[in-house]
Amino acid sequence: MIRKTYHPLLVYFSDVVGVALAWWVAYLIRFNLAIPPEFLPGFFLGLGIVVVLQGLLLQAFGLYRSLWVFASLPDLVCIGRAVAVATVLTPLVVVVAVRFAPEVPRLVFLLQPLALAVYMGGTRALYRTWKESRLYGGLRALGQPVVVLGAGDAAAGLLRDLSRSAEWRVVGLLDDEPTIQGREVYGCKVLGRIADLERVAEEFKVGHAIIAMPNARHEVRRKVASVCVRAGVKALIVPAIEDLMTGRISVSEVRRVDVEDLLGRDPVRINTVEVREYLRGKAVMVTGAGGSIGAELCRQIARFEPSVLICFDISEYALYRLGEEFAAHFPTIQLVALAGDVKDAIRVDEVITRFHPHVIFHAAAYKHVPLMEDDNAWQAVRNNVLGTWQVGRSAVACGVARFVLVSTDKAVNPTNVMGATKRLAEQVCQALSSEGKTQFEIVRFGNVLGSAGSVIPKFQEQIAGGGPVTVTHPDITRYFMSIPEAAQLVLQAGSMGQGGEIFVLDMGEPVKIAELARDMIRLSGHTEEEIRVVFTGLRPGEKLFEEVLADAEETRATHHPKLRIARAQPVEDGRLAALLQWLRQRRAVGAPEVRRELRRWVPEYSPAVSTPPLQVVEPAAHRA
Repeated sequence: MIRKTYHPLLVYFSDVVGVALAWWVAYLIRFNLAIPPEFLPGFFLGLGIVVVLQGLLLQAFGLYRSLWVFASLPDLVCIGRAVAVATVLTPLVVVVAVRFAPEVPRLVFLLQPLALAVYMGGTRALYRTWKESRLYGGLRALGQPVVVLGAGDAAAGLLRDLSRSAEWRVVGLLDDEPTIQGREVYGCKVLGRIADLERVAEEFKVGHAIIAMPNARHEVRRKVASVCVRAGVKALIVPAIEDLMTGRISVSEVRRVDVEDLLGRDPVRINTVEVREYLRGKAVMVTGAGGSIGAELCRQIARFEPSVLICFDISEYALYRLGEEFAAHFPTIQLVALAGDVKDAIRVDEVITRFHPHVIFHAAAYKHVPLMEDDNAWQAVRNNVLGTWQVGRSAVACGVARFVLVSTDKAVNPTNVMGATKRLAEQVCQALSSEGKTQFEIVRFGNVLGSAGSVIPKFQEQIAGGGPVTVTHPDITRYFMSIPEAAQLVLQAGSMGQGGEIFVLDMGEPVKIAELARDMIRLSGHTEEEIRVVFTGLRPGEKLFEEVLADAEETRATHHPKLRIARAQPVEDGRLAALLQWLRQRRAVGAPEVRRELRRWVPEYSPAVSTPPLQVVEPAAHRA
């Protein structure tokens, strides 16, 4: 076996032989395959010159640093440059050397470089084809059949990887571009449009599809993923166009489509300069730091290098987990984990006075609608409203520069206790914004994917347990965004506020929960006959759809496309003092009284009348 260290020398020797062959072929073409005897002296003298001259040129252009098995377009470009220089220099040297001998035909000087370029490019292509055929040719008949969705650059890069995989066998591509229908990409035919997936899957017995559209808008990729789900095909997705285009992608990096691909949106881009300006080198405090939103806020804040990050939460276990995560992933960030209750004025004052944070993100709240509706209604009021006042009051007293309240779309025209308490918390912040120098901002958004209490983890557990999947109502809809997106926009809003604003996040289009349940069942590899969808009736305080703005509110645009500012009704003077008198009473308050009082404090609050459990199984015809 030839040692690999000799390969560059063999390649160079092959190219030198090619120089000589190209010179000979050029003469044969010029003289119709019969070189006259009188031209032979010029032929042999010129042959010696071009072998030496062009051999040196080829070496000078660094053609032998790359491997033949990976020969590609850059190698062809390098060959073209070397041949172009040879085309110019060779006639000059040869003409001078043979000026006393029979002249070399001028056509030879043109034909020889062309023949040499064909030889050098052809030998490399043949070697790569032979090598890949020997290494991977047997794999093409193996593997599971798969169709690639998309026929652009990403698909081309993916096909190159899949050609060397024993796991997959590409049967064709699907793309909606009319001009490429029936064409081929790396030997794989474009079999039709993406809408034809079900037909193609049945015809070629395909059980998997790979979505190769990483540079397309998320809405497009979401629709394509939905096509896969509805066609009963297991969908995979290419994660990053940068990895594909630079050749860093491998087949193992293709991942399964998950529910976030169906519900997510285009990536959020925040103004990092603005955010860094008010976070870098500053003390930052997050309440509810152990929760889904609070923990992600801490992760995002860490990117901007605060001087200290104060994590405040009532759960010691949540703080422990957060501390362990930061020790592993953000070892340079000074994190202080403090256990405490936002309703505890002494503890809150102690923490804020000690660390004097520049900004406080108040994410601590009870958020689960049904749990807070009856037996826990008074606790929701005290935690969400009194807790907000305690932290906000302390922030004003200590001169904290900014206070950002994490609110919810359920505060708009609330139909449940939780939503009404969050609207009251907003009013508390609006009232406090006029009592000191602290700038209060409020940020509203809807459901976040994967948060504690979210419907998605619940559906996943039900599917894993064999079903049924329970949905409260066939027509119920919700807004969704990812936890990182929500956290980033909260940070962005915090940098933009002047005091007292209510920022409204662009939540995109509402999602029908019943459709989400069906898609998740199909994504899990089950059919809707195997796992049923059961409608159970609206829960206490639950409404069919969420709103982002109240009827009396308007919005104005900001310089960020996903943030708008709502013009909420001002809080009346003296209202906060009267509210505090109610909140501070030292007795247990029952749910009926809580709802009655909330209607007085939040006029737009209209308690929902829950429907009895329906236990309705979705009809098979509807599922089909």
